[in-house]
Amino acid sequence: MCGRYVSKIDASLERDWELTRPPPLFESYNIAPTTAVPVVREREGERTCELIRWGLVPFWAKGVPPKLSTINARVETIATAATYRTPWKRGQRCILPALGFYEWQVQDGGKQPWYIHLADQPVFGLAGLWDASVAADGRVLESCTIITMTANPFMAEIHNSKARMPAILRRADHGAWLTGDPASALACLQPYPERQMLAHTVSTAVNSPRNNDPRLITPAA
Repeated sequence: MCGRYVSKIDASLERDWELTRPPPLFESYNIAPTTAVPVVREREGERTCELIRWGLVPFWAKGVPPKLSTINARVETIATAATYRTPWKRGQRCILPALGFYEWQVQDGGKQPWYIHLADQPVFGLAGLWDASVAADGRVLESCTIITMTANPFMAEIHNSKARMPAILRRADHGAWLTGDPASALACLQPYPERQMLAHTVSTAVNSPRNNDPRLITPAA
């Protein structure tokens, strides 16, 4: 799974990710579920970055977040699960820009948090789905989920309780993920190459979403 991550958005994303207008400025070193997060989408020929809720609220929920967690969608069931099959069928795919993400390793006596980032992409994209749900008062709630998959060996050693990892997109696959047909999009969802992944342990301060500053990604003593 992916339950916490880091993102920092500045004006350079407009050029680097070929956006049609400037993105919102954003910086968080401990993004927690239900908060508004930056997502890149392409609609009607425009590629934009906007802030929407992390934790997908399906269109049929009338703007009411479901009781079960929807921050992650398993790649194995995105085409069949009731919450995700309609966004998948409609091509409502998005990318969540990230600097890195956290996972917890089960050890004797507790869980050790790790920070994972990439050697070849300082800012990389997590594959996601989005949906829009209309509340009874007419307000539209847009939300998203991060797709997860079976971990590669590198991540399986860190996330040893469930052996899952987020679907990390190669930079060259952004276009296919956002606008390609279902087969092309599904082909983008491959475990990221281990040789390009870096990780180090961090302080347990990241366990609390109240803590949010650059020191959280500093290697633990």
